[in-house]
Amino acid sequence: MSITGTLIVQMIVFMILVIFTMKFIWPPLTKALDERTNKIAEGLAAAENAKIALTNAHQHVEVELAKTRNETSARIADAERRATMIIEEAKLRASEEATKILESARQDAHQLTLKAREALRSQVAELAVKGAE
Repeated sequence: MSITGTLIVQMIVFMILVIFTMKFIWPPLTKALDERTNKIAEGLAAAENAKIALTNAHQHVEVELAKTRNETSARIADAERRATMIIEEAKLRASEEATKILESARQDAHQLTLKAREALRSQVAELAVKGAE
């Protein structure tokens, strides 16, 4: 065989190899590469979605924490206000009770003074009668 014949046979064999490769080997390779590309793209998309979800969750947590802090502050302020009201009410009741006790003591003292004066008058009258006799 001559070089041209060998070259033509090699070209035919090469073409058969190329056709065989394009028909039987190349499609599974491209399919595998496409699947791998899709899987990587899905993984990246899932990672991005997870990142967004995490950011949203952090924002939600911050909002809830702020709301809880506000509610807690409001409840503490309400409790302090109620405690102040209770203390003021107790002071008012104690003051009223002290006033009642003082008034009662004054009335008792006045009654005792009147009784003592009456007793002294009767004793002075008796002494005056005895002194006149």
